[in-house]
Amino acid sequence: MTAPKTLRTCEKGHKFYKSSDCPTCPVCEAEKGPAKGFLALLSSPARNALLYYGIDTIEKLSTYTEKEILGIHGIGKASLPVFKRSLAERGLSFKPDKKSK
Repeated sequence: MTAPKTLRTCEKGHKFYKSSDCPTCPVCEAEKGPAKGFLALLSSPARNALLYYGIDTIEKLSTYTEKEILGIHGIGKASLPVFKRSLAERGLSFKPDKKSK
């Protein structure tokens, strides 16, 4: 069962309803997202996870393996099609995995 939603107001005056203790304002989160580029196509948790690790360009993303990216908390398999499509549009791909012999 989920807790009932309560009306909250952030410090910028945005009103929103939340059922958890999370104080994050969804309006403020949406405002700080990028307007274009591959980061704009991602969910906020995925975008924030990449930014935490300094991955703010598609070129930087291409220096990681798919497995490394999926190992980052906040990145799920649902983000992979966005990553792969964005990489392909720039003629890039994930760094190849090193196969153990």
